[in-house]
Amino acid sequence: MLQPIDSPPSQQPGGFDARPASSGRSVLAGRRSRMALAQLEQCHLCAHRCGVNRLAGETGPCRAGATARVFHTQTEVSDEQELAPVFAVAFSGCDLRCDFCNTGRQSWDPQAGTPVWLDAEPAPGLAAIAQRARHALAHTARSVMILGGEPTIHLPAVLELVSALPDDARLVWKTNAHGTPEARALLDGLFEVWVADYKFGQDACALRLAGVPDYTPTVRENLHWARHHTDLIVRHLLMPGHLECCWRPVAEWLASALPGVKVSLRTGFWPGWFSARHAELDQTTLRTEETRARDLALQLGLHLIP
Repeated sequence: MLQPIDSPPSQQPGGFDARPASSGRSVLAGRRSRMALAQLEQCHLCAHRCGVNRLAGETGPCRAGATARVFHTQTEVSDEQELAPVFAVAFSGCDLRCDFCNTGRQSWDPQAGTPVWLDAEPAPGLAAIAQRARHALAHTARSVMILGGEPTIHLPAVLELVSALPDDARLVWKTNAHGTPEARALLDGLFEVWVADYKFGQDACALRLAGVPDYTPTVRENLHWARHHTDLIVRHLLMPGHLECCWRPVAEWLASALPGVKVSLRTGFWPGWFSARHAELDQTTLRTEETRARDLALQLGLHLIP
């Protein structure tokens, strides 16, 4: 049973117990889930840094309270080849508002799905998900992927779920890379792989399409950190009309700042959710755009993975 704690330990900068997961990942995750719960009293888990008291029912840009919900759990094969098949656990709600989101209702609405975190108590749903994950790992899945929406905003429940999984399970963290140092400290050493979206090459596109300011420095800070703390895969979804303004700056920065990093260039854009608000997104990408995007990646020497 998790209860709020007065203050987290201060062995490391930022106040977190940063002992390596070799001491037992499940134990470490359980301890950190209590730290994450305490942080909801003044939430700074995502880069909005709204500081609301989610334990008291206040909500910030993500609109999430203290209760986490899950809208999707199943084994999937559509992720990168080195990860698939994965058992995916998708948490509802997100701190971004991408008009092209392919899980729009569930990602924009933290009340969608099944509650797994109620009144600072782990609900039976978490145990059931952990049991399904264990079964998948034993029979079909190579790894367990935690995603959303954006799972960073639900770290107390996420970490409690991790504490219920086998210490030797391969865990994958799928994120929009909009978290804070506080969130990264809670995640450090718990996930073998990070799959991080680098969606926009310009802050203007991020603001117009996702409603988020100061996007570039936040994402780059998270990618730099992840490169040195986990096996990092950077995803970019090629969007129609955004090859030069988004993919080119992203590709050039990755080649310069993170040479050799694994890059997953996704070309399966479809005009869902509120894409029609933007004329260039009310269509699929052109074959010529996809060819030019891959040619650019080859010219820059990016390590593209299937």
